[in-house]
Amino acid sequence: MSGPDRTVLITGATGGLGHGLARALSGEPGRLILHGRNPDRLADLRSELAGATATVETVTADLSEQAQVHALATQVADLTDHLHVLVNNAGVGPGRGDRRELSPDGVELRLAVNHLAPFALSLLLLPLLRRGAPARIVNVASAAQQEVELEDLHLRHGYSGSRAYAQSKLAMVAAGFELAEHLDPAEVTVNSLHPATLMPTAMVHEGWGHTIDELSTGIAATRRLIDAPELAGVSGRYFSGTREARALPQAQDPRFRRRLWEISSELTGTRL
Repeated sequence: MSGPDRTVLITGATGGLGHGLARALSGEPGRLILHGRNPDRLADLRSELAGATATVETVTADLSEQAQVHALATQVADLTDHLHVLVNNAGVGPGRGDRRELSPDGVELRLAVNHLAPFALSLLLLPLLRRGAPARIVNVASAAQQEVELEDLHLRHGYSGSRAYAQSKLAMVAAGFELAEHLDPAEVTVNSLHPATLMPTAMVHEGWGHTIDELSTGIAATRRLIDAPELAGVSGRYFSGTREARALPQAQDPRFRRRLWEISSELTGTRL
């Protein structure tokens, strides 16, 4: 939907794609709730968007820690009683040097931020999304996907940053497919996308060292999932840019998705 009542939450809004989306949507009527990890960068973002058409509010949380993910959902609920769009954009790239990192909860870091945080936040905010129906959850995933070994979900063996990143994005897509199965698409849709390839963002420069697509390409593709009228009621899909695509077969496997869901629920303390 569009209009003065539209309320959109974007995670990871202080840089890269999230920042570009925030700038684009700030020029339209509505309400933007912008998340970031760094309070100073959020303050800079508020100053940058001071003359925006949209009403802009900010929330702070480190999404690597589940307690802060839950606190973020509470912050959002304190600001609004409904959401029309949740954009799960915040993420961690492959990093440099293939150094395995753990979250404050002892979870492999890329799994924690790229999969478990959006998994939990989506479930925690479902009451607000249902009150904003028809509402949309948009997962910013990646074409960089690799099958997940549930027996070694935290990659204690054979770790590499690229592998951790690719598995976390496959998990994000698979969980999105599973969540869509449990929701009425007339109320809340769930779709994932690869917005563009190696856009000029800090994460890309650190992890890959070169760029391919323009940031505007990714912004346009993500905005389509946010507000395109032709996607009303369309749920449980994966897109590459503006075209529907196929995720890896594992993401389509109901048994894998159910087991991943169970593990994710246990690690995050969230349930439908």
